Amino acid sequence: MNKDRLKKILSLHAWWLERKHSSAARLLGVCANLSDANLRDANLTSANLRDADLRGADLTGARLFRAVLQGALLNGAVLRSADLNEADLRDADLRDADLRADLSYADLRGADLRGADLRGADLQGADFRDADLSDADVQGADLRGADLQGATLKCVCLSVGQRKVARFDSAATPSPEALNRAMQKDGIPNWDFPVE
Repeated sequence: MNKDRLKKILSLHAWWLERKHSSAARLLGVCANLSDANLRDANLTSANLRDADLRGADLTGARLFRAVLQGALLNGAVLRSADLNEADLRDADLRDADLRADLSYADLRGADLRGADLRGADLQGADFRDADLSDADVQGADLRGADLQGATLKCVCLSVGQRKVARFDSAATPSPEALNRAMQKDGIPNWDFPVE
């Protein structure tokens, strides 16, 4: 996708966001439709892509630092090596997305991450409260300081390097105490899941 086309789509999306409750915006339905778009290495720093359709998009290496992707549809998207540091992904649909990326300090509250590939991802300080991580692959991910309170961790395996340190098979979210015990039992330092 060329820069001019992307600018036009983002401009129409901004207009839609400002007027999405008006009858004209509802009739036109001009929210950003970037499904299956090639946005490799795109600079979308601080872009407002709230409610955008990015299903199946290739965002490999994209710069999405502090981007607003709240409520965005990103299922099946490829975000490998993308910079999503401090991105707002609240309530985003990230099912089966390739998120082997920098998501440090990202806001993922209420996000749907079922089946997402987070292997080796930088998730330091990320907020996963009330997110659904069922069947997500988080092997080797850095979860130091991440907030998993209220998150669904069904069939999630936490590992460090080649060592599996915890597996959660039930739909219930393990307590922060249980997460801390699982990590400490195996002598894993720097795992500090918040305990209320």
